[in-house]
Amino acid sequence: MTTAPGITGTYAPQPRGGVVQSITDSLVIAQRNLIRMVRIPEVVLFGLIQPVMFVVLFSYVFGGSISVPGAGLSSSGYREFLMAGIFAQTVTFATAGAGAGIADDMHRGLIDRFRSLPMARGAVLTGRTLADLVQTALTLVVLMIVALLVGWRAHEGIPKAAAAFGLLLLLGYAFTWIGALIGLSVRTPEAATSGGLIWLFPLTFISNAFVPPENMPTFLQTIANWNPFSATVQACRELFGNLPPGYPVPDAWPMQNPVLASLLWSILIIVVFRTLAVRKYRSATL
Repeated sequence: MTTAPGITGTYAPQPRGGVVQSITDSLVIAQRNLIRMVRIPEVVLFGLIQPVMFVVLFSYVFGGSISVPGAGLSSSGYREFLMAGIFAQTVTFATAGAGAGIADDMHRGLIDRFRSLPMARGAVLTGRTLADLVQTALTLVVLMIVALLVGWRAHEGIPKAAAAFGLLLLLGYAFTWIGALIGLSVRTPEAATSGGLIWLFPLTFISNAFVPPENMPTFLQTIANWNPFSATVQACRELFGNLPPGYPVPDAWPMQNPVLASLLWSILIIVVFRTLAVRKYRSATL
């Protein structure tokens, strides 16, 4: 076997550059992951069951036991207060699925195969996170229908409600990049699932999602008020019109400006963790 004169070593496909090519490659990977989701519908089904259970359990089991300033012990008032927190918890819990999916692709060698193709470096991760965003949007639609059935309502009109769901999807997309980094950093999908959930529970419960922070110890109130999760929850409550009359808004800047704070937190998380995830992807598959 001979080689062409002047050519030495092995040939490695070079990734194609350009924004348009990067977008195209990302969409191809996203399509691949969406097809995979359709062919394994139980993954989507189980992802829908958990948030529905949270809505029913918190609405009917705790609804008459938790006091919300301005709403008292009214179960209907608590449902209005609760739903923004459930929506936000649902989109952030998609982090575990994103991490497990990427870890599974790494474990089976699919990431190495993608790397052998002449494609944009970040396309594999971007495509995966976009597919997870579509699944999250589907989950939110189902969850919204269930919320309407148990008595939740958005009182500020369709445009503001759409803006609230946009903030939720942006937060969910930001958190999938954290999941991507976790998935690239562990050896098995099981470890990625555990690693994706272990920090989410304190993040979501030390917040304003389920109870007013004013009932927490002082140091936890500070954490809750500056929690990026809390900013999105507060923004959604304002946009949905779900804050009870006379509800005391904390003096912390994110709680006074929740929509802006939610946008800034989500963008910051995307920038930081996308950079770290792409860098990890390059080194993890060499």
